[in-house]
Amino acid sequence: MSPRPRRNEQQPNLHAAIKDTAWRQIAESGAPTLSLRAIARELGITAPAIYNYFPDRDALVTALIVDAFTSLGESQQAALRDLLPDDHAARLTTLGLAYRNWAVAYPQRYQLIFGTPIPGYHAPEDITLPAAAWALTPLIETIQAIFAAGRLRTNQFAPRTPVLTAMLEAWSQFASGPDVEVLYAALVIWSRVHGLVSMEIGSQMPSFITDPGEVFRREIENIKIQYLIV
Repeated sequence: MSPRPRRNEQQPNLHAAIKDTAWRQIAESGAPTLSLRAIARELGITAPAIYNYFPDRDALVTALIVDAFTSLGESQQAALRDLLPDDHAARLTTLGLAYRNWAVAYPQRYQLIFGTPIPGYHAPEDITLPAAAWALTPLIETIQAIFAAGRLRTNQFAPRTPVLTAMLEAWSQFASGPDVEVLYAALVIWSRVHGLVSMEIGSQMPSFITDPGEVFRREIENIKIQYLIV
């Protein structure tokens, strides 16, 4: 058996080429069929060359998940860049629309992190959780600013149970201290936009809904009415 090729003998940017090829495989056949050997064949390299970068399929999937969350977080951050910090309505709207735009532009990334789990794969939380948390940070920070300004409609929230309070407090400690009601609002708001986007990406909308964006934009307006004191 020939020894593994050394990295300096391999084509440049092989790390990126492996990921790009993996995304194409996912788009064509779905994440469960992802194969390091198939990627090697497509790139015209030996399987050991890939093992220098990703020792197994799960390591590659984990890297792709982190990249997807990072891409989502970057798109959320970029969407807020030119908005005033106290323009809460605009920031909520922009974050929601940017979330959908990213998902529509990168459906394979969206499905990998939010879709059907890959059989036999278990994401290592110490690697994927920080990336996932960072992607949600712009929304949490926006709602925290609304809360700090006294404009979050917490008076309309149902009472929290002790169990829910304990879970939110644990999350708050992990997230460096946002108010528990901020985290609750962020979770529920995210679930609403996520549900509509998931239906759109998965082609599950009723056939009469020929422009899902119209439904989505109205829901963003509803969210602002229900959570933001104007």
